[in-house]
Amino acid sequence: HAHYLAKGGDLPRMIAEIYGKVGGCSRGRGGSMHLADPSVGFMGTSAIVGNSIPVGVGLGMALQIKQQPNVAFVFLGDGATEEGVFYESANFAALRNLPVIFMCENNQYSVYSGLEERQPESRSIAQVASSLGVLSREVDGNDARACHALVAEAAQFARQGKGPVLIEFETHRHLEHCGPNWDEDLGYRKPGELQSWLQRDPIEALIAASEVDTQWLESTRSAIREEIEAAFTFAQNSPYPDPAELAADVYA
Repeated sequence: HAHYLAKGGDLPRMIAEIYGKVGGCSRGRGGSMHLADPSVGFMGTSAIVGNSIPVGVGLGMALQIKQQPNVAFVFLGDGATEEGVFYESANFAALRNLPVIFMCENNQYSVYSGLEERQPESRSIAQVASSLGVLSREVDGNDARACHALVAEAAQFARQGKGPVLIEFETHRHLEHCGPNWDEDLGYRKPGELQSWLQRDPIEALIAASEVDTQWLESTRSAIREEIEAAFTFAQNSPYPDPAELAADVYA
């Protein structure tokens, strides 16, 4: 959802999509887990872990064939790098020199399993990708300025036809795996781990550096809350799709 909105997606249409309404960005056909909106270059998501990786590489190949100046950005987590398709896709992207940026959000956990329970301690996801021929970089995922600068550099690299890039963003999941609640009471995190990451919150860091005015921040949050309320009202008042359209755009 955040990726869609950051790409320029429409908030009311996104909420309507989650409601399964015809006013949604996929006319109610994608739902929460399969958002798609080609009008803003958001080509689709998948609920299957790692499944967006080959799709994104395929999009990169299409861009190359059509000689378009765009870049395919593929968002994945540390858990997705344990799927075989990650290695196949990274290898193919490197082999074909495709304009693909792999955005690996390493938040240390796959549901409730920590990274140390799933991968060797000495392994670096960025180094694994590098061994496959993909230019790889690591960055503090909580440093907004550093992330912005590195992504801009990677996009320019890919647009120049130099091949794919993987960026590993080290960060942490604050809330539960699927939902808006705190889950520290479940005991799967190390004692004090969550609190130490909360202190590295990127917005708080910008405030501490006097780069964000707190009054502006609060007014922005207030405006966003109003937008969200309006979006839910739009979604609730939108009609459901006509059952007669059930087979539209379905191909066999």
